[in-house]
Amino acid sequence: MRKYLLACFTVFTSLAATAADLTDTEMRWLKGAWPVITYAEQAKLPLDIVVQPQPTPGQAPLALGFVDGRCKLVLSMRGNPEAEATLQRIAPDLLNTTLELMAAHELGHCRRYLDGAWMGLPAGFTAVEPEGLKPELRSAWQSMKATRREEGYGDLVGLAWTQQHHPEAYARLHAWLLSERAIDLIPGSHHDTLAWVRLATDGRVLAGATPFAGASELWKAGLASQE
Repeated sequence: MRKYLLACFTVFTSLAATAADLTDTEMRWLKGAWPVITYAEQAKLPLDIVVQPQPTPGQAPLALGFVDGRCKLVLSMRGNPEAEATLQRIAPDLLNTTLELMAAHELGHCRRYLDGAWMGLPAGFTAVEPEGLKPELRSAWQSMKATRREEGYGDLVGLAWTQQHHPEAYARLHAWLLSERAIDLIPGSHHDTLAWVRLATDGRVLAGATPFAGASELWKAGLASQE
């Protein structure tokens, strides 16, 4: 992960204490994500909130990195129209719950990093290369497949969080996620997670002691059809 010249807040920092340092858009995203950030603190996950102060056009507004054994929840929102455009695509009454889903998705990445499983396949699974794959494309193909798997896991963690904390909104948030993942879709590409999201139409299949446990078995079921 690249190094940042930025503001960095640990999860025990109160949202009010950071207000003077953040833009309105950054505050809106953090307000929505705060229940997930609080959960991370209670679960003793090593999570920091990182805000990039420079313009970041083209970057994901919310992302996860990992530095020196700590997860970094990175806000790239300044000079980045997608930060506000994403908010505009969310129904107002679902804004907070949708931002929680997105933050929980990133927390799923954090869990995978901490478990030493990032970009890896669980036992019993082997990536099968397509026939005729040119050797010079093998590394890029492997990276794309691994990223797609991690994004699928993250989506299921986000949905598991929703089922556990906002079951009344699950159907609408599941539909929103399906719609988001279908935008400019290139089948089989890095963010094509539809194979996993479609398995979770009924949120009850994501039951588990934690959002990570809830997502794990369904993620493997999706892998069985993709690898």
